[in-house]
Amino acid sequence: MDIPRIFNITESAHRIHNPFTPDKFATLGAALRLEPGARVLDLGSGSGEMLCTWARDHGVSGTGIDMSQLFSEQAKLRAEELGVTHQVKFIHADAAGYVSDEKVDVAACIGATWIAGGVAGTIELLARSLRSGGIILIGEPYWRQLPPSEDIAKGCLANSISDFLVLPDLISSFGPLGYDVVEMVLANQDGWDRYEAAKWLTMRRWLDANPDDELANEVRAQLTSEPKRHAAYTREYLGWGVFALMPR
Repeated sequence: MDIPRIFNITESAHRIHNPFTPDKFATLGAALRLEPGARVLDLGSGSGEMLCTWARDHGVSGTGIDMSQLFSEQAKLRAEELGVTHQVKFIHADAAGYVSDEKVDVAACIGATWIAGGVAGTIELLARSLRSGGIILIGEPYWRQLPPSEDIAKGCLANSISDFLVLPDLISSFGPLGYDVVEMVLANQDGWDRYEAAKWLTMRRWLDANPDDELANEVRAQLTSEPKRHAAYTREYLGWGVFALMPR
């Protein structure tokens, strides 16, 4: 069980696998007013940066679930580095359908809502692990500005313009699902650069070390096309944020 190998290659040097930067996760942790001892569940936890830094900075405990063997191992190493192995654990598993044995104060899915078929399904899944009065966190893209054509939407790696909403509509969409939006922290273009541009050096060094690998041509094609694509499309049109929700 693992994610497609191309992601393990291109994001192998990432600590954060979305357009957030460390200061954004720090802002989010402070905004949620996390108390020592709060329990956090993170579905699609990647390399564990959110859980590990919150354990260090706020005294929370928690569990992260991720399908990538590499990212799960990196998360465990990060917990050791920050001295929080007694507070957090990371499980290499499919987060789809995962429900915590013990109710949690914060149930999060930061940028992996595909695990339950989209935002609505992921919120429903997270709610099964949430204690009364707890908070759900959803990380999701939105359009900073509507693409003027479907080709530009595809340049943002969307299937179509209808894949995402503009920010006011995304915020409004949580109400009919029965949730109040109680906080949000939004990525910026610098965050997109750190997520996307950091892949380029990783890909180049991987190509230098693995010229005969079966994925070398695919990695070379991405390294050739991705800098211009990101600058022309993702950076200009696509936003991303984490939204804190409480059941009404």
